[in-house]
Amino acid sequence: MTHTARRIGRTLALVLPVVLVLSGTLAVATVPWAAKNSEAQILTASSDKASVRAKSRAPQDVLRDKLLVELQEKDPGIALTHLQRQIEERPSLAKHCMSLARALGRAAVAHYGPTRAQSFSRPVCDTSFAYGVSQQTAGH
Repeated sequence: MTHTARRIGRTLALVLPVVLVLSGTLAVATVPWAAKNSEAQILTASSDKASVRAKSRAPQDVLRDKLLVELQEKDPGIALTHLQRQIEERPSLAKHCMSLARALGRAAVAHYGPTRAQSFSRPVCDTSFAYGVSQQTAGH
């Protein structure tokens, strides 16, 4: 009987660690953060996305967003004045002036309606603001 008990003990001593390691590995492999696709990985220490830098935005895009916020909070006249000043201060933005003024015109129609938006029109960037108002009013 002692010999049989010793043999069972040795077998368990060899088999039990293998079973525990395999079951632990399988348990870890089935958690959501160990999935193969990158979207499901939540807790990875060496994620590919960790070292990716945020893309810098173009100056005209930053200015457009700033002017659109100003148009919403104050009025299109103030936004157009600031657009004109920015173009004077930074001549590199002049090539974007017409598209910026058109975007302001479209946003003014959306916020104030076509008649009131047109009342803010100024000769900034070859009347592109007025063109944006008319474009938005026509549904383009």
